[in-house]
Amino acid sequence: MVSRKPFYLLVALLYIVGLGMTFYHHIALDVPLTPGEKRQIWSIEAKLEFEATGEPVIASLAIPGTQPGFTLMNENAASPGYGLSFVEKDGDARAEWSIRTASGRQELYYRVDMMADAHAKPAANPQPPAIEKQIESEPYATAMKQILERAQERSADGYTLTREIIKEIEKQEQNAELLKKHKTRANLIAELLNNANVPARVVQALSLEDGRRRQELVDYLQVFNNPTDYKLFNPQTGEQGRPANLLLWEYNSGALLDVTGGHNSRVTFSMIEQEQPVNVALAQKFEKSDILNFSIHGLPLEEQTLFKGLLLIPIGVLMVVFLRVIVGIKTSGTFMPVLIAVAFIQTQLITGLVGFLLIVGTGLIIRSYLSRLNLLLVARISAIIIMVISMIGIFSAFAFKLGLTDGMKITFFPMIILSWTIERMSILWEEEGSKEVFRQGGGSLLVAIIAYLAMDNELIRHLTFNFLGLQLVLMATVLLLGNYTGYKLSELKRFKPLVNEIESGATPGKDK
Repeated sequence: MVSRKPFYLLVALLYIVGLGMTFYHHIALDVPLTPGEKRQIWSIEAKLEFEATGEPVIASLAIPGTQPGFTLMNENAASPGYGLSFVEKDGDARAEWSIRTASGRQELYYRVDMMADAHAKPAANPQPPAIEKQIESEPYATAMKQILERAQERSADGYTLTREIIKEIEKQEQNAELLKKHKTRANLIAELLNNANVPARVVQALSLEDGRRRQELVDYLQVFNNPTDYKLFNPQTGEQGRPANLLLWEYNSGALLDVTGGHNSRVTFSMIEQEQPVNVALAQKFEKSDILNFSIHGLPLEEQTLFKGLLLIPIGVLMVVFLRVIVGIKTSGTFMPVLIAVAFIQTQLITGLVGFLLIVGTGLIIRSYLSRLNLLLVARISAIIIMVISMIGIFSAFAFKLGLTDGMKITFFPMIILSWTIERMSILWEEEGSKEVFRQGGGSLLVAIIAYLAMDNELIRHLTFNFLGLQLVLMATVLLLGNYTGYKLSELKRFKPLVNEIESGATPGKDK
């Protein structure tokens, strides 16, 4: 006897891999398990203003990228007459405008859409800045040394030192007041930390709030405890950590805006919050994803539409296998009900049923005439195919004349399958009578309707399209059903007399 262990190992492997892929996409890539969810999108517009001096102009603006908490969706700029390039300079992504000559007031716009995404990962992790110790003149050098010494006494690492320095600066004493007039608070704290050999830099961030206009960036401190571990600090309050809706805009201590050929430059920000359906957001998110984030969303839209239908077919196949193997419903053809169900999805159920019955019914009448002509099989099938196409054309034109636009959708029916169905039913009628034809035809329609209801379910559509691993789960389930050798549910009626005898107390097989 052949061992079934390899078979069950294969099924188990398919379940494990399929479910593993599904949960990976849900947990790691934030793909929702239910349809209808939306994602928060922040549309942010940066407005650049400056006075051009009549010379060649180059305006370079630091721009954000994907970072913890936010995924870059798309970006664009409005710059009439200007050339625009997106470049990388000193580790910063920048938008760079250029023009041969310009004079007077100039306004340039840059817009970016960022999706709030708890699973967002930047292309590269931030690297600690090189520690640069500046030499200050007196009395600033002495004041900084005294503040740093007091803070170091009450600290244990870079993070605690940052908090203690902020507390020292908050004190209304002579050294703190002197230094606050000498440097901005964020730059002063970063310099003190560098003097203590703690990598730190000033980054510029935007606090996101729906409907705000003409906002400016605020300074934050990025403090590293080791090359892979850093924290953000608010230099004004000493608060540690990244507040909700805080977007880092410039995070390499570079210039926010650098203008050559102009002066009096300024950048202000406006923002608005909106929501997008999850399928739109995911399509944009996975457009530039890495190889582990493979998804149907990364394909062109035309291919996505094709796969959205193809990935539903295994659901219909599963319904057919279950209803035939477990329930015992007879159908005309093995998977003809699946193809009919696919056509129902395009035509809608009622229109599809009416069209199917009209075409098959008319085809059987014409086929009964062809059987009298004693034609060869190939010629007979060819004639039926031509007849089916003609009927579909006639019914579509007739439905259009009556204003029934849904009736034109019967063109989605698989014509070759319909032709073979008519041929099989006709032969079945001749060999086993009309009862068997109605039995198998009715069974085919019943299976097709059940498959259609499963395939047209919004939740199933969402799951099959967004989680490719479920195809392996469906395959494993089909293999298990194919291993079933017990009674079908439709066969249990044979045992009803036996059950009645047992319930009545009689000995099975004997008269009372």
